[in-house]
Amino acid sequence: MSDHPIESLMKTAMENIKDMIDVNTIVGDPVETPDGNVIMPVSRVSCGFAAGGADYKSGDSKDEEGTLPFGGGSGGGVSVRPVGFLVVGHNNVRLLPVDGNAVAERLIDVAPNLLEKLQEIMQQQNKQNKTVPETPPASPLV
Repeated sequence: MSDHPIESLMKTAMENIKDMIDVNTIVGDPVETPDGNVIMPVSRVSCGFAAGGADYKSGDSKDEEGTLPFGGGSGGGVSVRPVGFLVVGHNNVRLLPVDGNAVAERLIDVAPNLLEKLQEIMQQQNKQNKTVPETPPASPLV
């Protein structure tokens, strides 16, 4: 028994969608800047696919093999939406978003460095406090 026409219809559509999408669609080709950073675009890819068909009867129309005629179709779509850019360089990796609350996201990016700086300042102050000799309490007059 031969394959049903819907199988070849779906196979062709899926192969075409597969050819359209690859990893470079999601994470784009890296670009090196003159200052040594590497920038990679990141995108969100969504795709949809539908196929359908039916054997139909119109009077007594059957082909030579005695099967009914087939009518069908398929469709698909792909949506690519930029999310942001990965910036890699100078011992640092950052995600620069295309949309959203950039101030809040920037604060989250800066928070670890800020905490490290605060810890260093506190450690320096503790060292200074330990090296300064304490003055003895004044003796009461007797």
